[in-house]
Amino acid sequence: MTARLIDGSKRVVRTPFGSALLGGLVVGLLGWIAIAAGWIDSGDDGGTSLAAPPLTRPAADRDQSKQSLVNQIYQQDSPGVAFIQADQQQSQPSPLNPFPQPRGGTASGSGFVIDDQGHILTNAHVVDGAQRIEVKLGENAEPVDAKLVGKDPSTDVAVLQVDPDQVDLHPVSLGSSSDVQVGDPVVAIGNPFGLERTVTTGIVSALQRQIEAPNGFTISDVIQTDASINPGNSGGPLLDENGRVIGITSQIATAGGEGSVGVGFVVPIDTARDVANQIIDNGEVQHAFLGISGADITPDVADALNLPVDEGALVQKVVPDSPADKASIEGGKTEVTVGGQQLLAGGDVITQVDGQTVSGMDDVIAAVNAKQAGDDVTLQVNRDGQSQDITVTLGDRPAQARNG
Repeated sequence: MTARLIDGSKRVVRTPFGSALLGGLVVGLLGWIAIAAGWIDSGDDGGTSLAAPPLTRPAADRDQSKQSLVNQIYQQDSPGVAFIQADQQQSQPSPLNPFPQPRGGTASGSGFVIDDQGHILTNAHVVDGAQRIEVKLGENAEPVDAKLVGKDPSTDVAVLQVDPDQVDLHPVSLGSSSDVQVGDPVVAIGNPFGLERTVTTGIVSALQRQIEAPNGFTISDVIQTDASINPGNSGGPLLDENGRVIGITSQIATAGGEGSVGVGFVVPIDTARDVANQIIDNGEVQHAFLGISGADITPDVADALNLPVDEGALVQKVVPDSPADKASIEGGKTEVTVGGQQLLAGGDVITQVDGQTVSGMDDVIAAVNAKQAGDDVTLQVNRDGQSQDITVTLGDRPAQARNG
């Protein structure tokens, strides 16, 4: 069986189900993990209070060779990269998962130290269902028990904590994913296939990708990289040329069940930092929720459905009792096929969010991501050829994506 992760390109319709192969988790030594993909609404805000000590490096080092720079980053940051082993509880495999885990066993992944209190960032899927978690820091260190402080399946971020008196902590420096540009050199450090402290290099291949989280919602502003990422890299850091973390390596696109094909996806550190702050401070994470699924409006779709606009987002379904439902946003009613894609015609067409023109569902998702539960958002919609503004008070996202 072949599992394919969405490659970041826009799909005409965002449906509530599908499959996305996670690129980081090893079950036993060579296991694979897959997650259910699906619903589109997501919300993150960008707190900045969590930060590690700044990494200092002489400016002259920028003139050294790439190999020397990679070595320097590795020497500086690899002591702060964790090898994580999670004893999984026995469970029934999900019918949506084309690569089900064995029942029970030990999963392994990566993480990195973010402060001197022993907090470690990793992926939520690395420690999902774990009954016991052990962390190893340093080349010759012994594993120590780690506590799960909290996890957020909506962003695939988890925070662990080890006793700072039991380990030699080397917090890594956190950068800003908003400063990243396509073509920037990057370094990934992790434990692919259980091979500890492995370094790979590459560039930032693309920005503002969308990937599905373990609970079916969408993670926005994802970084794409061609640095080799394989099972076991999940939760490890992707670093910039200054050795600062710009994201958490999380997923890969594969073909035919192969390993890395140079298409990896990284949860941006701005998102992860905000989530980690909420987990550490409050023990939980809140995300804004709109409650729709939709399709991109293309010229072909607009022509086939006789729409008055040639870009925007066509509302397909509305989750019952969601904020969108309470605001009387209307979903599609009639099944049609356009260019081989099935659509529900007759729903509202969203053309603007808070006065900003949207070209498709990605823009709607990004706008919701920037909000918090309780915030108002104004949607300009075209219904039956007439334009109107509808104000929606966003809610708190449910634990799992729901099919409307």
